[in-house]
Amino acid sequence: MKLVHTIQELRDQMRGRDKVAFVPTMGNLHEGHLQLMRSAALHGDPVVASVFVNRLQFGPNEDFDKYPRTLQADAEKLQGAGVYCCFAPLEKEMYPEPQEYRVSPPHDLADILEGEFRPGFFIGVTTVVLKLFACVQPRVAVFGKKDYQQLMIVRRMCQQFQLPIEIIAHETVRADDGLALSSRNGYLSSDERAEAPALYAQLQAVQKQVKDGARDLAAVEAAATGALKDRGWKPDYIAIRKRSNLRAPTPDELAAGEPLVVLAAAKLGATRLIDNLEI
Repeated sequence: MKLVHTIQELRDQMRGRDKVAFVPTMGNLHEGHLQLMRSAALHGDPVVASVFVNRLQFGPNEDFDKYPRTLQADAEKLQGAGVYCCFAPLEKEMYPEPQEYRVSPPHDLADILEGEFRPGFFIGVTTVVLKLFACVQPRVAVFGKKDYQQLMIVRRMCQQFQLPIEIIAHETVRADDGLALSSRNGYLSSDERAEAPALYAQLQAVQKQVKDGARDLAAVEAAATGALKDRGWKPDYIAIRKRSNLRAPTPDELAAGEPLVVLAAAKLGATRLIDNLEI
């Protein structure tokens, strides 16, 4: 595998290749990331992964400085997954000067759910993703469904900017007990790790209630939120939304069988976990 640190090195490696499949990451890779790499290999060749901890998407009180940097281990995992090139730029390579030009997603999609609790997060995400797309110039890019809102925003960004990139969604990869794989799971203590699958269990309970005909969605959300609080969690939201635009469904849409998704974010101890489940 080629490990490159500059945009020029990356472009030298990609010259003449027009079927590149790309998976952007912030490193500290786990099996979920590696499944994205394997999925990418089904849609393009060669596979390029990026490892870059993007300061722009971290809030002032978030974990940018302590976010794990494990490039050597990441590179070994990527090589084992058949990745052709890993682009791991330093911050000064990606941002040689202050990034004054930024992508601003629409407020009605980017300032709800995650955007409400992490102001500016999706501006940071879309700005770095657009910049990485410009560097890699892929034909396809693979994103996990665990970050459901992010996936939707990136896909719409590509559509509105007419980028010649197909966004492939990969199903959330879970541990045997249901916990969605995430780099932040490493922050959990052993007791917290044992408790963490309760988040997915609540999503499953919500899914079952709605499928069984529950129509008071606010009551379903409140019950799930209360159940997590009773277990010692600090939920930010549990929200049942339309898959098409992440807005709350109307009674008529609900009765007509509108495709839905339930999304959640909650703190367990000091660790904030997110998850979702389509209904």
